[in-house]
Amino acid sequence: MDFSVVQESAGWIVVDKPPFLQIHPKKPGGPRTLWHGLRELLAYELANGGQVSIINRLDRETSGLVLVAKHHESARRFHEAMKRRAACKEYLALVWGWPEADEFTVDAPILRQGERLPTAIYLKRCIHPEGAQAVTHFRVEKRFEKPTSAGERFALVRAYPKTGRTHQIRLHLAHAGHPIVGDKIYGPDERCYLEFIETGWTESLEKRLLLSRHALHSARLRIETPEDGVLEWSAPLAPDMAAWMEVGGPLRR
Repeated sequence: MDFSVVQESAGWIVVDKPPFLQIHPKKPGGPRTLWHGLRELLAYELANGGQVSIINRLDRETSGLVLVAKHHESARRFHEAMKRRAACKEYLALVWGWPEADEFTVDAPILRQGERLPTAIYLKRCIHPEGAQAVTHFRVEKRFEKPTSAGERFALVRAYPKTGRTHQIRLHLAHAGHPIVGDKIYGPDERCYLEFIETGWTESLEKRLLLSRHALHSARLRIETPEDGVLEWSAPLAPDMAAWMEVGGPLRR
């Protein structure tokens, strides 16, 4: 499989998604996705009236925990828990620089940048007073030095999003002055994203971004429903992120 199973029950399954695996297909005949793999894995359940309902979606480059409901009733319970904010998520991110404080909070509203400001990237978000409320708490887990072509000081940061806006963690870290390593949109220059779309991963992009994906990992997920009680899962730091912290040079993909 393209992913590993963390835990499974009759009503749900939690998997650890690797980076570069898309959650859902975008068009017929496209590349293999997590959804395809889950349908293969849960073929018996699907044949007996089940479904594949992905509860928390991750970007293609984001790795880590994904909760999947196997039938309508569990999907309903989990979606209701999400709506009433009875779910807690934690992410790990590798960021540029050393944050001044070990713990800090970013409370900054978010909207799609093209609605108010010019950008060549349709999906890019920005901080704007007219945006939707967005709050993220951060805690520095580790500070380290790593000589690179674009800097030496980096940190491993744990993120606790209190709201669930698109690109929230990535944008809030960039807003705080510590963008995520490898982020093509909110990192050193948004033109990195446009260049990547045109050319793919190149040596030039590697020198500027250091990693070929944004270093963000869904590390812990906790959800509570009246029927299930408290459910909690965790996943170790993605191998590429862990290796990049420990050895010289970025891993390629």
